[in-house]
Amino acid sequence: MPLKRECLVLLVLSWVGSLRAQDENRVVFSLGTFQNVSIPVNGTVQAVVSRIPADVSFITLQFHTQHRNVTLSYLQEPLFGFFVTAEDAGLLSTLIPSQFSISWFLNTPDGSSAAAIGVILPYTSTDPVPGACNQEFPMEIDPNIYLKYNLFETTITFAPANLGYGRGEIPPACDVQTDSSTRWRLVYEVYQFFLPEGDQSEQSLISSMERVANVQNVQDNSRKVVSLSSQEKTQFSFMSLPGQGVIFSVIVRDPVLNTSASYIPVHTYACSFNSTLDGCQDLDKVSTKVFFTVLGLAGLFVCFVGHRFFKCELFGMGFGFMAFLFFVLITRTTTLDYNIRLALTALMGVVGGVVLVMSWWRFGSVLACVLVVGLILGFLISSVVFFTPLGDLPVFHNDVVFWVVFVCIIVVVPLFFIRWPREGNIMTCGVVGAYTVVLAVNAYTYTSLSYITLDVLKRFLNHNFSRAFISVPLQDIDFVMITVWVVLGVSGIIVQLYREKSRPFFPPSPYVLWRQERERRKTNVLDPSYHKPSLPAQIMGRIRQLTRRAEPAGETTPLLL
Repeated sequence: MPLKRECLVLLVLSWVGSLRAQDENRVVFSLGTFQNVSIPVNGTVQAVVSRIPADVSFITLQFHTQHRNVTLSYLQEPLFGFFVTAEDAGLLSTLIPSQFSISWFLNTPDGSSAAAIGVILPYTSTDPVPGACNQEFPMEIDPNIYLKYNLFETTITFAPANLGYGRGEIPPACDVQTDSSTRWRLVYEVYQFFLPEGDQSEQSLISSMERVANVQNVQDNSRKVVSLSSQEKTQFSFMSLPGQGVIFSVIVRDPVLNTSASYIPVHTYACSFNSTLDGCQDLDKVSTKVFFTVLGLAGLFVCFVGHRFFKCELFGMGFGFMAFLFFVLITRTTTLDYNIRLALTALMGVVGGVVLVMSWWRFGSVLACVLVVGLILGFLISSVVFFTPLGDLPVFHNDVVFWVVFVCIIVVVPLFFIRWPREGNIMTCGVVGAYTVVLAVNAYTYTSLSYITLDVLKRFLNHNFSRAFISVPLQDIDFVMITVWVVLGVSGIIVQLYREKSRPFFPPSPYVLWRQERERRKTNVLDPSYHKPSLPAQIMGRIRQLTRRAEPAGETTPLLL
């Protein structure tokens, strides 16, 4: 008997332990309330929601992690077409008339542990059904937004939605396009929400996700980018911002019933947290910091005394001009490592600076050199113009239109230099020199102003970048850097104009001065300098004088036999 009792006790304890284990891996949700979820190692969590109101026709479940993939499934053992794996995963379940509770299953693909936040959102029969007309992705109804990114652009894709329908009703046909009673009347609105600059913490992402989870929150906190009709492709591209967290949301609207529903929001930093090379933690390369720090110091020098030290200014401008062109060329034609490309770019920049200085030293054509400087100012002004919302106009998504307008602005600016060369040169020193300081700061802390020129560079390097939405956020650090740029630029221009007002417009070329002096001495015999011996003769004469002074008194030089 004691042995039987011990066996019975062990059986009861094991049963209670199994119940506790099930309770630990079971999370109960309330509609519309965020819930923290922890997935154990090699474990599966069951997400449950009950007491669903009778007027709810379908519900969506969404889970979000910062950089860990999770698998969200209708079944405990995932089967193809019944699960989704992503950092931002969601499922949509339609309800039958007698159904007031539902459950899903959550685990990780590699069996590791993970932490996530989730929320369940209810929708009625009049609300559109996100992803219900899916013909591209595995699941029959797929409310997820699929995101891809590279160095240049980030692309989101989602499945078309369908009209809402009640519990137990047959869904409307997706391929019928006859009148306004079909799903072709639906409109898709794409929204963008920027996380705080430089903040890649998980807490920042979680709090931001809570601000864009449902339709109302998306409208209140996000920026509407574009509206797409049902006849347009459900795909849109944005400019990639490596290191900057962005959340993309899509709302589908039924303009007839004035109802709406939200797809599963998706986030990206345009970089990988799991990569050992070029990951989010390695965006700040030492080589980049060194390069732009030196560039910023040189730009600060040019900003305040560039015109006074004309040769130094020409070297800096020639460096920037050649470095930009060579970086574009070597990036498009080779697959070299970034550090090697940067080193070669710096080397070719030095060559460009020396060539521009030597061309001025040899030929003395100030106007030709200043026109090159004007092209650099024109490039920066044109880049600023297209950095504004003007650059997102659909007409400029055409490469031909964009480059024609861009080049026209670049060419027009140097015309100012023909009439006022000194003032134009000083203005370039102030504006361009101050901007290099902004780029130097960007090497240490993120600022959106670096994308003024980076957008153009990306468009040079990527053929498909023209269709990307290029707007970037302006946050506190950006307004501070705009102020720094303006203050440095204006101060540099005023200081140089004041110091150079009584000086010649430009310093003369040394080679031209030497040639003029040589011609003057040849043609003017009355000039006393005409009768002066040449420089080598003067040097030899001076050596003889010093030699005679060094000989002791009374000694004579013996005659050569």
